[in-house]
Amino acid sequence: MSTRVSFPPTIALFVVAAITVLAGACASGGRTVRIGNLLDDPGRFEGETVRVEGEVTSSAGALGYGAYRVNDGTGTVNVVSTEHGAPREGARVGVVGTFRALYTFGSNSGIAIVEDRRYSP
Repeated sequence: MSTRVSFPPTIALFVVAAITVLAGACASGGRTVRIGNLLDDPGRFEGETVRVEGEVTSSAGALGYGAYRVNDGTGTVNVVSTEHGAPREGARVGVVGTFRALYTFGSNSGIAIVEDRRYSP
């Protein structure tokens, strides 16, 4: 004798929504990283997909290419975009991309993110 278990539609919908959100978080670089953490230990994140959120403090772009700086209150990171141009200064953005440690000289670190995707936080 086989027993069939059925779930109410609301529980099934909740499970599907939860799986969708979790899969999206994994595909988009996971949890948000504080820029200060990237500056403190840039080698740890080299080549990794990271996700940051903050305010655009400066930007320049043309013909779909762009470069801009994002500050989250713990530090500032340079972002390079080869497809989406640059957002305006003062905009609040989220960025997912590949982290690059450019240099460390004394207490200064040059870091950048090559943008894969931009979103509104």
